[in-house]
Amino acid sequence: MLRTFLANLGDLSFSALRVVSGLMFAQHGAQKLFGVLDGQVKEVGSQLWIGAVIELVCGLLIAANRYTTWAAFISSGTMAVAYTQFHWKLAFDEKFFPVVNKGELGLLYCFVFLFIACRSAGSAGAPKAKSKR
Repeated sequence: MLRTFLANLGDLSFSALRVVSGLMFAQHGAQKLFGVLDGQVKEVGSQLWIGAVIELVCGLLIAANRYTTWAAFISSGTMAVAYTQFHWKLAFDEKFFPVVNKGELGLLYCFVFLFIACRSAGSAGAPKAKSKR
């Protein structure tokens, strides 16, 4: 019973994941670009500024379901670079673990956006057709 109920909510839950994660991602970009929500403005042209532009633009595109596959794929790669370069730093000591290197959010964004890119690739983010059984 629970399985059937949840299966019927698959498309809706995917849409909610896409919208919420996209808007949260865009907030990180706005924080870095404009200093909103207690953020520090990054220097124009710096690597952090470019990342912030990607966060803002791609986050809004993902939330709006426009160019979702590309935006999510670019966002996933951006977060992979951010995690590797700024959190993990290729350390094989205790800083290997995301909970220690404070990279949980970046790593989670990386895989959430990779999932969104893969799921949206076949249908441009539209709900999947129901199979008849």
